Amino acid sequence: MWWEILIGAAAGLLVAWLALLAALILVRPKGALFGEAVRLLPDLLRLLKRLAGDRGLPRGVRVRLALLMVYLASPIDLIPDFLPVIGYADDAIVVAFVLRGVVRRAGIDAVRAHWTGTDDGFAALARLAGLERAGR
Repeated sequence: MWWEILIGAAAGLLVAWLALLAALILVRPKGALFGEAVRLLPDLLRLLKRLAGDRGLPRGVRVRLALLMVYLASPIDLIPDFLPVIGYADDAIVVAFVLRGVVRRAGIDAVRAHWTGTDDGFAALARLAGLERAGR
């Protein structure tokens, strides 16, 4: 009896993981955007920290950013990081997804004001997270 419950719970977790993986694949950056996401990582982490600390942004936005930083720091990922290339894909996809929501709520100007990287880096970030479309 108990092993049936254990097998059912394991099967449920597997189905949930596969559903999350499918969702990540659907919202992933296309083509060269993934490479840009990896190059932007240091500037992106500074951006997330600065946005999360901005008291002028709505609380919900700051909470989402804080949760994102916890997710990125967590050793538990949807796709283990030791897998080459794809291991970091889930992180890039989740960051792009959260940034799209931040821009919708806070505006692209808030993101631009906290960006410390280069203008080319911001243009790549805008393409990666769809900020150009969201900011219009």
